Amino acid sequence: MKVQIVCQDKNEAVKLASLIFIKDGIETFINSVVNVYENEIVISLKDKSVHSIVLKDTSQVEAFTDFIQSVVEKESQITDTKAANDTVEITKN
Repeated sequence: MKVQIVCQDKNEAVKLASLIFIKDGIETFINSVVNVYENEIVISLKDKSVHSIVLKDTSQVEAFTDFIQSVVEKESQITDTKAANDTVEITKN
């Protein structure tokens, strides 16, 4: 299953892609969605750090949180991320 998430800009897209998935070790770093403030999400990583990512709008926040829920609950795993301009394509199994 794939989803495309549109971020505020290219920097936010690269940050999101790099924070949630490491390709070399095929490892998902996201631990939970801590909070949502309009079009901004705050995520917690496995190393206990917390990061903020600004998405394009609230519909993108909803799409991301719905998609990532099964990953957080360990029902699915992220298998790939690709950032292109302001968009991140996330694939999970």
